[in-house]
Amino acid sequence: MEWDAQPEIVQQAWGYALQGWEVAQGWLMSPAAWSQFGLLIGSYLLAVILSRKLKPWLGRLLSPDETQQGVFSNIRRFLLIFVPLLLPMLAYGFTGIGESVTRSLFDSGAVIAFGKRVFLLLAAHILVRDIIGDPFLKVLGKYILIPVAALHAVGLLEVVTERLEATIVPLGNMSFDLLWLIKGVVMGAVVFWLGRWSNDQSSTYIESQQEMRPATRQLAAKAAEIAIFGAAFLILMNIMGIPLTSLAVLGGAIGVGLGFGLQKIASNYISGVILLLEGQATVGDYVELDNGEAGTIVKTTARAMFLETFDGRWIVVPNEDFITTRVVNYSDQGSANRYEAPFSVSYNTDINLIPPMVEKAVSDLPFILQEPDGPDCELRAFGDSGVEFCVEFWVNGIDDGKNKFTPKVMFAIWNVLKDNGIEIPFPQRVVHHVGLDKGEPPAV
Repeated sequence: MEWDAQPEIVQQAWGYALQGWEVAQGWLMSPAAWSQFGLLIGSYLLAVILSRKLKPWLGRLLSPDETQQGVFSNIRRFLLIFVPLLLPMLAYGFTGIGESVTRSLFDSGAVIAFGKRVFLLLAAHILVRDIIGDPFLKVLGKYILIPVAALHAVGLLEVVTERLEATIVPLGNMSFDLLWLIKGVVMGAVVFWLGRWSNDQSSTYIESQQEMRPATRQLAAKAAEIAIFGAAFLILMNIMGIPLTSLAVLGGAIGVGLGFGLQKIASNYISGVILLLEGQATVGDYVELDNGEAGTIVKTTARAMFLETFDGRWIVVPNEDFITTRVVNYSDQGSANRYEAPFSVSYNTDINLIPPMVEKAVSDLPFILQEPDGPDCELRAFGDSGVEFCVEFWVNGIDDGKNKFTPKVMFAIWNVLKDNGIEIPFPQRVVHHVGLDKGEPPAV
């Protein structure tokens, strides 16, 4: 076979194969290599014995009681998940000691160094397979960490990185090498994943501070989110070696975009900050919008608020609408609300008895508040069919969904009127026929 006529990549692969064969022959014929093989096997066996002894002890030491909570308990649980790495890391450490011994005795340690790198590859495989649970980090480990560890184990990592660094990708007036691009993608993914994890942890901690007002907790969570991702962006720029002054043009373009095409988004974002600062509406409040839609605020974002109605629908309301339109807040974090229950009685009734009777019956209901005012029964009008009354009452909550205050009040009114023999009229109409009133026969 004429190798000169083959593609360059085939020639390079054949060259690497020949180099590997020569290295293998040298190892097989060298007494120093055999001693290193022996040290590798001894290091692995010693690591197996020690790991079997240490794993049960570490499991007992790092396993807190299920009822224990706190920083130290969480640290122990976190360290416990890394126990599967004990075997490869012990083998890696023992081979490192063996490498220093062989290099001092034989001035050679290529075989045991190769074995040490193989143990490192095994540790990376166990880390991705058994320890990492996050799907995103599993993908990074499977397609980035393990291939890099494999290249490092066979001694080709430097060759591959040099080739990637030598491959220049032009992009207009700029150019960059593939290694820089890969580093940027990987580091950006890792940095912003850490930012997302930190943001989740900080949000959980802030939400657990019940002594803070809900609006204050929301504002603190948003401020922490902005600070965390801003710091992540600056760290990534520093890692990639990009000076912040070079982003001035990009910042100007973004400013122009915000001024024209993104002004609604900017307005909603600023409105969200104002709502959090003033505490006009926050999670848990029951609000009614200017168009008549009403619901409980279940989620707030930088752009909008999410309202859940009592029939299960979610309404996405831009933050700007809470600033520029009329919004009625019924909750204000658990304040009392006043409702009315109208009813009517017959004209044959002594209406002077109705107010104290109805007020007493409504006051006996367990959910009726006496502050800021107790039930108040008022005469409203002399209607066509009866005398119209209305009882006003205060309750702590919203009269909808799981709370059905008004129907219970109406039942109480019905029962007290029936018990006292008071008639509740139904619609009545008196029809006068002109011809019949004058004694004339009806027209046919």
